[in-house]
Order: sequence, then C-alpha cells, then structure tokens
Amino acid sequence: MNSIDFNAIAPQSMQHTLLSPPEAAAHLTPEIWQRANRMLVRKAIAEYAHELIVEPQRLGDAEPDAAGNAFARYELKSDDGSRAYTFEARLLALRHWSIRPESIVCTQDGVEQPLDALSFILDVKARLGIKEEMLPIYLDEISSTLYGAAYKSVKQGPDTPDLLTADFQAVETAMSEGHPGFVANNGRLGFDAGDYRAFAPEAASVIQVVWLAVHKDNAAFHHADDLDYDRLMDEELGAAAIARFKAVVEARGCNFDDYRLMPAHPWQWFNKLSIAFAAYVATNRIICVGYGDDRYLAQQSIRTFFNVSDRSKRYVKTSLSILNMGFMRGLSPYYMSGTPAINDFIKGLVASDPYLRDKGFTILREVASMGFRNRYYEAAVQADTPYKKMFSALWRENPLSLAGDGQRLMTMAALLHTDRHGRALLPALIEASGLSTQAWLERYMEAYLAPLVHCFYTHDLVFMPHGENLILVLENHVPVRAIMKDIAEESAILNKDAQLPENVKRLAVDVPERVKLLAIFIDVFDGFFRYVNQILVEHGCATEDLFWNTVARCVARYQAEHPELADKFAQYDMFAPEFLHSCLNRLQLGNNLQMVNLADPAGNLKMAGNLQNPLAGRREAYRDDAGRTAGTVDRARAETVEA
Repeated sequence: MNSIDFNAIAPQSMQHTLLSPPEAAAHLTPEIWQRANRMLVRKAIAEYAHELIVEPQRLGDAEPDAAGNAFARYELKSDDGSRAYTFEARLLALRHWSIRPESIVCTQDGVEQPLDALSFILDVKARLGIKEEMLPIYLDEISSTLYGAAYKSVKQGPDTPDLLTADFQAVETAMSEGHPGFVANNGRLGFDAGDYRAFAPEAASVIQVVWLAVHKDNAAFHHADDLDYDRLMDEELGAAAIARFKAVVEARGCNFDDYRLMPAHPWQWFNKLSIAFAAYVATNRIICVGYGDDRYLAQQSIRTFFNVSDRSKRYVKTSLSILNMGFMRGLSPYYMSGTPAINDFIKGLVASDPYLRDKGFTILREVASMGFRNRYYEAAVQADTPYKKMFSALWRENPLSLAGDGQRLMTMAALLHTDRHGRALLPALIEASGLSTQAWLERYMEAYLAPLVHCFYTHDLVFMPHGENLILVLENHVPVRAIMKDIAEESAILNKDAQLPENVKRLAVDVPERVKLLAIFIDVFDGFFRYVNQILVEHGCATEDLFWNTVARCVARYQAEHPELADKFAQYDMFAPEFLHSCLNRLQLGNNLQMVNLADPAGNLKMAGNLQNPLAGRREAYRDDAGRTAGTVDRARAETVEA
C-alpha cells in the first residue's frame, strides 16, 4: 500500500517553506501554464454556460467520439464581439457541457490567440455581473487557481494506478481539484508562495500547530457528553507538553489554572493573532506557549489537520483568515458554543435509526470546540463579519477506527479525480473491483445516496454532502458505507417547528417549501452526480441512461420500502420534471468576500433557469421491473463478496 513517510521528511520542511525567489515560480513554465489555462477556460465555459451566464451558439455538427456519441461545434463571443471562442462539446443531463479541451480555439479578428483564463474572464465580464471593485479580487482568485493547477501538474505523487492501493492520507493529498463547480476554487488569498508550499493540501507538507494559552474570561470551551477538557488535553497533548506549556505561562507570573490551551494555525498566529489580537497578547490574555510535538497534514478543506504522528488522535480544525471560494475561512466562536451539542444530537439520531445503522451510515462528531471573543471587534461591528471569526478551534473524531479488516478510507472527492495523464480514478476503481459498472454504482448509491434520502424524508435532516465533506469506506475497491463530516456548520433540520433541545435549536431553519429538496437536487445531483456522470460517459464506462437509471432505482426502491412516507414523497417529488437551479458561481460573483449569510441559508440563493430532472420519467421503469431491480442489488452484493 502506498503511503507517505512523514517521519522521513526533514524538520526544516515542516513550517513556512523559505523559498529562493526563483523557486517560488519554478513550476510556471510556458507549456505547463498553457495547459493550466486551457483546462480552466474549458471549465469556465462549461460552468458559466451551465448557469446561463453565457450562452454558446451552435455552429454545426462535429465528429462523434469513439463510442459514436454526437458532438457539435459551438461559438462564444466576447462582450464586445471582437474575440471568439470556438469548441466542440456534448450536452449531458443537467445542462452539463462536456467540452473537448483540445478543441477550444480563441481568435481575434480571425487570428488565433493563446488561451488565457484571465483574458476570458475579462472578455465576458459584463455577463458575469461582478461589481467593478470585486473584479480584481476575482482575478486574483483565478490567478491563484492557475498557480495551484500548474503546481499540481508537476509535483511528484501517486498517479491513478497508485491511488488504487494508496492509504487515506496519500489519496487526500493527491487530489487534483476541490469543489468542481466553482471556477475560482483555489483562491487562498492571503497565502504567499512559501505559505502555499507549507500549507496547501496538495503540497503535502507536515506542520506543527501553534499552541496558545488563552484566558478563560475570553475563551469558552464546549465538549461532547463523553469528553471533558482535562481528558482532551491529556489525549491530544500529553503530560510532558502540558507541563512545558504550564512553565511558560507561570514564567509570565500567571496562574495556569486561569487559562485554556488552544491550537492555532501557524499562518493565523503569525499573520493575524499576533497582530490583530496584540492587545490581548500584550496583557497576557493570550500567551504563545510554542509548537506542539505532533505533526499534522492539511486536509482538502485546508484548515483541518490530520495527526500523522499519532494516527489515532483527533482531527484539529482551526480558523484561517484567507479568502477562498466566497468566504474568509474563519470559525465563529458563537457557532462553536453549540457545536458539540449539535454533533451529539445528530449522532444520537443517526445511531438510533435502524435504516441508517443497516446502511452503516454515520457521522464524525466534532467533540470539542473553543472560541475566543475579541471584544473590540464585537463592539465595533454588530453584523456578521470575518473579523469575529479569527480565533476558534474544534476537534473532530478520527475516522480510521471505522474501517474494518480489509477496508480502507477514501475522500469521496477522489471519485472525480483525474491525474496529470488524464486517467480518471473512478473507472479504475470500478475495473479493479471486478464488478460491472452498474453493480458498482448500485453499491455506491446504497452507501451514499440512500442514507441522504432517508435523512431528508424521515428526519427533515440535510447535510452538505459534497466530495470533500464525505469519506467512503471501501472494500475490494467498492463503497460499502459513508461517513459524513463537517456537521455543526453545514447541517440543518428543514422544519422550523421541530422540537429540539435548547442547545441545538439553531439546527431548525425556516426555508421556503420550494427550495427544501434542493438539498438533494443541487447538493447531490447537480453538485456531484453531474460530474460522476460526465466521467463515466467520457471514459466509456456507462451511458447516461445507465447512470441515471441507477440513481432512480435507488430512490424508487427507498420509496417502495417506506410507503408510510407517501405523502412526503408526493410533496417533495424527486421524480418531478424539473427543479430550481441554485447557482454557485453566481453566488461567488455576487459577493466573493462573503458569499452566503449562514444565518439565512436560503436568502442569498441565486437562481437561473430550472434544470430538467434526469430522474423524471424513470420511476415507472422501476415499478415495471421491481423484481428484477431488487435482484440487481442482491447480485451486486454477491459480486462484491466474491470479489
């Protein structure tokens, strides 16, 4: 099994990497830059067209692909009409543009131009509708996304064949892209080139977190029912480190019992806390006690760390005041106060549900949290602001103990991964499993989609189940169950009248009836399955009918097994002809500093052009063939065991 030997990494590589000036840009060569721009222009055209921001015009037929699938030639002109982008594409379900990257040509007055993502943004900026004062920030995010794409294309690491046997963290650091829908998805504004090498997930540099002693008057600690502060510190730090930190505090003439120990991202300490919180540092309300002993690895979510010194310890998640995908990546001390209680509540709900237990579906609890309140910013600004979210932390359960013998973990983002040679991981997993594509997909739907559908219809409970927020448990390269994470900030009960304990009432949200099912339609179908479908079709693994029929069978099978919920199935119809299209890039373009107000999740949605539901008309096919469909699932399970 491929893995990263973290203990072999030289200590000097463990924090901010001090680069020579040329090293900071060594991966930026003409050939690499050209490819990065071509792929980002392809994505920008596809995603903007998907959201009806731009509307390419069909010119005529193009050569079909090897499987005989029809392609057409399209043209997209700049706002002023002086430049034209022509390309060949196939329109897939959910208005998804499958574009041949090599076919994209940019011309100006008939003369071919190099593909340039920044120029493309400027060519269509009027249609993007972004405010002039925010456009330079968006261009910065595009530049940073290109910078990261160029780096990932040359860095050493496992390619798709190696990832079939790679360990959990080797897969985590090998991913080529995060959220697939956002064009500017790797902005990370605030990082310099050295920070990128030290802290970006794909750089795979191990770090040590900074520990701070924070006064109890400003810092509130909250914990799960089965944990307390002393036990957490003992298990995460150990007696020797605690004694060392205590000596630092007492050397300042302070009483250690008046403080809590709190982790901080190294970047956050050097760039934010030591400066913006200087008043608290100078008065010993915050005392820096130094680096911890353990080494950590940044996860895909960038501000969450996995302990590679002791792989049984918890994840640590910290505030990180960099701008990325429409948010400053802070953590609210107010949200932290309810985090463990919300996690305990949802864990109890999930664990007590026989259907979810049968599916093996579970969550990773955020078992402890700490938030430091900066009174100056609180007094200055009443509204929600990133300035109030600069110093919080939480601890999340470790998933490794949930993998049994012969099982392994993999971020679900891996199902969309394509390596530098164009080899996609999903088709390789299916081939390695020995199952047919349909049988593999049946198992995947039962592990991932079925529990989400059940939570929605039975408990009004929704998550944010995109690729980075979910861990798959694999057996013989086949998903057997799913582990949901990032619970407190991104879960909700879509029933404002739900009877909940006082400390978890914020879970209940009031959203319009017409948007409730978007938790499946947008977050799962449009936000993830749209790309799974593309990969399977482009690699000749499945037709669109095979994929969406498998999705439909999973939903219809669940509904057939739960006739007591017939009224809710009718009210929230997953087989409806179409659904509202909530657009991610429109959100980011509308306000790339704070894309959404978390207190009003439905209030800021940007809609554009309903999407045709790929499940429409497929319910009856399931009913007409119910016996054979059930047999398909049984055969899939049997094939998995045999494999």
